This record gives sequence, structure tokens and C-alpha cells, in this order.
Amino acid sequence: MSFHSFPDVLDWGQPYLDLIDLPTVTPHLEAILGSKFRLDHTYLDIIRAGLGPAGTLHGGGTPFDPGQYFRFADGQMYNGLSVLAYNLADVNPGDGGFGCVAGSHKSNFPIPSEWKNLAEPHPSVSRVIGPAGTAVLFTEALTHGSLPWTGDHERRTIFYKYSPHSVAWHCEYPTPDGLEGVTDRQRSILLGPDARHHSFRRGK
Repeated sequence: MSFHSFPDVLDWGQPYLDLIDLPTVTPHLEAILGSKFRLDHTYLDIIRAGLGPAGTLHGGGTPFDPGQYFRFADGQMYNGLSVLAYNLADVNPGDGGFGCVAGSHKSNFPIPSEWKNLAEPHPSVSRVIGPAGTAVLFTEALTHGSLPWTGDHERRTIFYKYSPHSVAWHCEYPTPDGLEGVTDRQRSILLGPDARHHSFRRGK
């Protein structure tokens, strides 16, 4: 088997709880989701070689998906499901890994079907590299996927996916119940979807 996926990493220990709201990335989450966002789900993928689980490019601004979207209005961004992907191992030039079509979250047209095959990536697909510890933040409305992995080590990536507080994408979402060591801020991020947290603007 060329890849393994492990869901629900929050009960693996304190380091995984700390990733919920790292001070270095939280301001960026607030910029795209507002101050009242929630953690929708988490998982870890290990890819030994070849394509990732999805296998093709997916996502995009069109067709519209009410769970994962991008909109800009009144001087600010609005996003649905968004991703923080942490490299747990180096991703070097030529290794493969995360790829995307820059600007596709704003597209008014579907991605051409002939672009989707990641076994032979289209020239429009940008490669995103970085050493272990790199955080890649993107909206699920961005057309993206996993380029074939050819590195001399496993690709290990941990995914924390966030939504506006009134939205749930996954049918089973994390809760703070039974998690020792969570802060009050983390507890609020782990609450279930709730329309009372609908206000987007920072500080409200």
C-alpha cells in the first residue's frame, strides 16, 4: 500500500492540541475565516510513493459548493472549509506533494477535465515545497491535489481543517470533551457548529 491515512489526531497528545491555535498561524486563520472559526476535522496522511488518496485535482470556485467557497465583499474575504497542512517531513523541489492552480478559487468556470490528471500535471499546476514544519494554508475552493510523490522518504502531512463557526463540513467533528489540557480559546474552537457565532468581522 502506497499511503496510509489516520483520522482524528487530537487525542494523540499535547503537541497536537497546541496546533489548534498556534500563535504564528491564528492571525491568518482569522483573516480568511473571521475571529469565530471552528475546527471541523483533522487527519494525518503518509504517502510512500505515487499519487495521494484523491488522485486528481479537485476543488475550485465553480461549481459553487456552499461548504467550501471563496467570496470577497466589503473589503474582506469570506471562506468556507479551509485547510492548514503541516509538513512533518521536508518537501524538496522535484519530490511532488501539494500542488494547486493559483487563483482558481476565484474562477467563474469549471477547471477543464483534461487538467485534472496529476500523473501528468498540467503546466498551470504550481508546486508548493517547504521543509518540515512548513504550514500551507488554503481554502478548499482552491483547485488542488497531491502530485505524485517521488521523494527518497515518506511524505507526512497533518491536516487541520477549519470552517466558519456556523458551518460543518464533516459529519463527525471534534469536541473538547475528554481532552485534557485544552485552553478556553481552544475549547471555543472545538465547539460544534452554532449560528450564534455567525458574526464574521474581527473582534465581534
